[in-house]
Amino acid sequence: MPSSWFVYMLQCSDRTLYTGITTDLQRRLREHNEAKAGARYTRVRRPVTLVYSEPAGSRSEAARREAQIKKLSRCEKLLLVASLPPHNL
Repeated sequence: MPSSWFVYMLQCSDRTLYTGITTDLQRRLREHNEAKAGARYTRVRRPVTLVYSEPAGSRSEAARREAQIKKLSRCEKLLLVASLPPHNL
């Protein structure tokens, strides 16, 4: 059964990185770019681009992984992004 949760990383227009979790990557990316439901951080840094995602087995697993990624330095996050093939939404 495919994962219902994902950890994702966005690159904002000011080149900063944002990490979050979701059950629907396409919907969440659209929200970050168009809707008021986007995170306050990304709302003023549009447009954002999905640069990384990974599946998680549950919401709690996704939240734990999100916390791990948020603790990484910018350089370590960029290495993580570079370690995976490009995304196709």
